[in-house]
Amino acid sequence: MKVLVPLKRVVDFNVHIRLRPDGSGVDKTNVKMSMNPFDEIALEEAVRLREAGKADEVIAVSIGIEKTQDILRTALAMGADRAILVTAEEDVEPLNVAKILAAVVTEEKPQLVLMGKQAIDDDCNQTTQMLAALLGWGQGTFASKIEVVDNSVQVTREVDAGLQTTRLSLPAVVSADLRLNTPRYATLPNIMKAKKKPLDITTPEELGVKVRQRLTILETVEPPPRQPGIRVASVDELVDRLKNQAGIL
Repeated sequence: MKVLVPLKRVVDFNVHIRLRPDGSGVDKTNVKMSMNPFDEIALEEAVRLREAGKADEVIAVSIGIEKTQDILRTALAMGADRAILVTAEEDVEPLNVAKILAAVVTEEKPQLVLMGKQAIDDDCNQTTQMLAALLGWGQGTFASKIEVVDNSVQVTREVDAGLQTTRLSLPAVVSADLRLNTPRYATLPNIMKAKKKPLDITTPEELGVKVRQRLTILETVEPPPRQPGIRVASVDELVDRLKNQAGIL
């Protein structure tokens, strides 16, 4: 079984976000970038499937500028067998991403696409669903446990009532949730070996996909600062403020 793992390069989760002075978006100048955490979890699960003998090859794919090669090299150091970079503008809308990934799937013919449930920069949570729709494949979202059985994949996901288990016929698209696993660290020997692993570079045009932006960011603003708390002298005063000022009683 071949597993395809899409990855996104995002601002590192430890970095304090700064906005551009004109409000057009997030300032990424000299900012540390890293692999999207949910995608890292998906990659770890794909590598574990290969180590367990359930998969034969793990392919990492990413869409973005030339610098995106850094997260693909990290993916190779974590255990991916090879990588593909589709060069494009830095901000690609989910539908365009899904179309590009669908073209990659057509070429690579994987049996399973395993990806993060969302990216921490835009929080869209759309690409998995769009990709499954374009391919006509079954989808399992927010997976907290994945088991490959015969020609199917069993996905356990968290729902309001508890845990829901769904079995999907392969090929399928599955998105990883936070509690699926804990990703491994890339060791120095594996980082050195990753430099020799194949990393192919292509473009949307070569894949037969025309990228067209449909959304325009009008303005990006920081959330308002949190107001300080108020100390009250008694329960009666608290109830009065909640009733007459906050209006929640």
